[in-house]
Amino acid sequence: MKRAVSVSLGSSQRDKAVEVELLGERVSIERQGTDGDIEKATARFTELDGQVDALGVGGIDLWVEIEGKKYPLYAAHKLIKNVKKTPVVDGGGLKNTLERHVVNALISELGPEFASGRVLLTAAVDRFGMAMAFFEKDYEVVCADLMFALGIPIPIRTLNQLRWMSRLLMPVAGRLPISMIYPTGEKQDEIIPKYGKWYEWANVIAGDCHYIKRHMPEDLSGKVIVTNTTTLNDIEMFRERGVRTIVTTTPQLEGRSFGTNMMEAALTAAAGKGRPLTHAELNELLLQLEMKPTVHRL
Repeated sequence: MKRAVSVSLGSSQRDKAVEVELLGERVSIERQGTDGDIEKATARFTELDGQVDALGVGGIDLWVEIEGKKYPLYAAHKLIKNVKKTPVVDGGGLKNTLERHVVNALISELGPEFASGRVLLTAAVDRFGMAMAFFEKDYEVVCADLMFALGIPIPIRTLNQLRWMSRLLMPVAGRLPISMIYPTGEKQDEIIPKYGKWYEWANVIAGDCHYIKRHMPEDLSGKVIVTNTTTLNDIEMFRERGVRTIVTTTPQLEGRSFGTNMMEAALTAAAGKGRPLTHAELNELLLQLEMKPTVHRL
């Protein structure tokens, strides 16, 4: 049996392990949260090197890839500094392949009215493939990167603005500490309502689940959430706020969806190439496995 492990800076309360069959291989996939403890995460990556078939980096990206250009997040690379044998992925490959199909999934599953609309993207640079899917359709887009990551209440409304911001800020943001880039540990459970007018404006709210929850209001009646990792608690929290539908860009496995890094690690382990897969290879596997976003009506 192949084994893929995601070591995450997120809460250990979200840990989960399942076995799946991929490409004719049984694959054990397991998420291990470290509650924001950077030293613990680094040690765990070191321990697992050479012991598993693929590793996923959860809770932070190694790279932010925008139209083929990759910006490193140096603090994240320190987590895997001792990994020499096992291939390591951060989910970026799936973000730029699988997530490009999310709008088509909305249209096919929810109807032609979702061929257009208003979408709030909590962090577009982190999910550029998803952002492009909305920009390429007839959607009004608000990218909230400056709001959610830096606390600057300026919306980004066009693709050119997003490109300009990325070129300007990513070389600087890539050198920031992890705590300034992404909520980790207990902070992932904090909800501080903010930017309510943009949540209200949008009929689709898309992005990382922690970012979406971070500032969400009590009332999300009729909204569609497009995200990645969801637990049963997340689903219930959205249901209580009146969310209409949740679309996860990765499959539901035993009642929850795993992060893109975990699923990319699983595919990497199953493929058995001993290295991360290229975008072309991932696209081929997604077609072969008929893997697509999952729609969950509440």
